[in-house]
Amino acid sequence: MANIKLGGGIIDIRGSMAGNCFARNRFGNYMRAKTKPVNPNSTNQAKVRSIVAMLSQYWHDTMTAPVRATWDAYAAAVAMKNRLGETVYLTGFNMFIRYCTIYNRQTGLMPAVGPAGTTLPEKDPTLSMTALVSDQSIHVAFNDAAPWRSITGSQMIMWLGQPQTATRNFFAGPWKLAGGISAINPTPKTIAAPYTLVLGQKVWAYGRICTGPTDCRLSEPMVISCLVTAAP
Repeated sequence: MANIKLGGGIIDIRGSMAGNCFARNRFGNYMRAKTKPVNPNSTNQAKVRSIVAMLSQYWHDTMTAPVRATWDAYAAAVAMKNRLGETVYLTGFNMFIRYCTIYNRQTGLMPAVGPAGTTLPEKDPTLSMTALVSDQSIHVAFNDAAPWRSITGSQMIMWLGQPQTATRNFFAGPWKLAGGISAINPTPKTIAAPYTLVLGQKVWAYGRICTGPTDCRLSEPMVISCLVTAAP
């Protein structure tokens, strides 16, 4: 399905329609023929699909009405952006799936309450990393005084892209879950790389703040990159 922005004609369009895909990159808008993506049905894909199916059933059959109302109120208060950059509001169910797909996959747990606040966790502009050949890990740095650090059960969850040549300046995926760093005593802030790191390659990662089971909020992605080095 495509998102279309109308004005004096069509101002912008994103998504797919009638066999065509519409998107935009740094050079402007473009259109290409829609192709059927390859579905490798990997272990990770199967796990995520299973989690989403479980969460959907939990929302309808197990969650109490007061908790559902909390998710609905949170969704009505938090403005999101669609592919056209327009402000939209998700449903409570959408917000529940958005948070719990990541939280449950990382922890295996299910929160018993809804979101405690009415905003997304703030992004951390200081988020950075180094990628080392010596221990095949990424070492993450972030603001130790950020609000999420004081919420029990919170994590900075990281995804890593497959390493690329050092001259590449853009990466849009695919991403593989690397792991999480707990808000409580995160020392060292180190996550084993899910790909083999080779000296001189460039790697991209993105992090998301996932607050604990008494807060239930998820930040937008924060994308970072670095060159693979031999040692700190």
